[in-house]
Amino acid sequence: MTFGITAFGAYVPRLRLSRQAIATAHRWMTGGAPRGKGYRAFCNWDEDSVTMAVEAARDALGTADRHKAVSSLTLASTTLPYADFSNAGLVAAALDLAPSIRVDDRTGSQRAATTALIDAFTREQDGAMIVAADRPRTQPASPLERVCGAGAASVVFGRDDVIARLLGAASVNATFADHFRPSDQPYDYAWEERWVRDEGLGTIVPRAVTAALASAGLTIGDIRYFVMPSTIRGAAASVARTLGFKGDIADPLDEDCGHAGTAHALLMLGAVLEVASAGDRILLAGFGQGADALVLEASGRTPAMAGARGVSAVLADRLATDDYLRMLSFHGEIRLDWGMRGEKNDKPALTEAYRASHQLAAFKAGRCPACGAVQFPQLAYCVTPGCGTPAQDFGQMSLADVPADLMTFTADWLSYHPAPPLHVGFVQFNNGARLMMEIADVPVGALEVGMPLRMVCRIKQTDTARGFRRYFWKATPVALPA
Repeated sequence: MTFGITAFGAYVPRLRLSRQAIATAHRWMTGGAPRGKGYRAFCNWDEDSVTMAVEAARDALGTADRHKAVSSLTLASTTLPYADFSNAGLVAAALDLAPSIRVDDRTGSQRAATTALIDAFTREQDGAMIVAADRPRTQPASPLERVCGAGAASVVFGRDDVIARLLGAASVNATFADHFRPSDQPYDYAWEERWVRDEGLGTIVPRAVTAALASAGLTIGDIRYFVMPSTIRGAAASVARTLGFKGDIADPLDEDCGHAGTAHALLMLGAVLEVASAGDRILLAGFGQGADALVLEASGRTPAMAGARGVSAVLADRLATDDYLRMLSFHGEIRLDWGMRGEKNDKPALTEAYRASHQLAAFKAGRCPACGAVQFPQLAYCVTPGCGTPAQDFGQMSLADVPADLMTFTADWLSYHPAPPLHVGFVQFNNGARLMMEIADVPVGALEVGMPLRMVCRIKQTDTARGFRRYFWKATPVALPA
């Protein structure tokens, strides 16, 4: 049986900032007319590379049966929240994956995801999952501020219903510094674009591509799609000319996303897999201190056929804004005076967080075997009057994928919240569970009673004094009003 990619998932933050708004904000210092096309995605205050990875993986996994088949999880990113704490472990816990699976973090280069792809194809391990997620932090007014975005993508490997298989691959290592970011610095330092385009991308990528094509027994003329992410406009077309490529250059997803770092190669690949026909060959290149090149063959089965929303759907799920200062606030680039209500000390109780992790990470509710009530949080005994069944007899079920509706809601402008107003409401799940929840990614005035909701994994609180993040689940509208 053919081994290959059997599922694909994507996630791009709903929030998109107009590049025109960014240019307008900096007009006082540049002196020129504000220019900029399209939108860049940016993380809400409660999103990071871990939460985006969870959402992309959920898109790929879909049903609970696929969760059980995952045998390992690799998380690729250069913007993970923890330098010494398993970020992949946080993702696996939110996905309710088996404790026995192997998890690892891949970082240090923007080609970490393509390198992990080659490793997974080489191992031929059924159920291997790779998730790439990134949110490049960019200095205000820098060129990268407009170019970069945020997003995540995920692939699962197996032998049934393959979406794409590997025909050949190769890697080239080179300590070529197109950009770098010291461990103790917040921003990348980028070198001159012409040098990077001509001597870096234009020389190193073709070496990897030539070796990959040789391993596949193909020529560049056999390739239909060329996928190569870059922060340099026109770089993919330039490399394509060097290679003598005559096919289709993949959409860089510049209009509604922007360059999503380590995740961008997989996001672009996902967009191609949505339109590729059976037998189409795809050349995927990843660049970063060398290059990876993979030659893939599409089966004609698309991510949507496997149940995923995919790249096109997450790009269309957009909440556009011109609030440049909002992005700066969410990214920690400006320090706003939130008043005394914002003076909170959120030191977490790590012992209690561990004891309750079976409920919190994967949003596990308990079903009483005697009266059938579904309850979250799970207390020591069933809360139904007259029942009192002990919690150790409860059945366990995750609420993360249970359809739900909004019963009541309020928009609170008085309580401190990093993205006011604070939207909270009672959420009614289809299985009978009901609880008060925070509602994320909602513009003012958009909530309606009865609105369908879905659950999303987000940052609940950040201990700003110690740097610890607590993750939990929030509700968000399935679709925003037009």
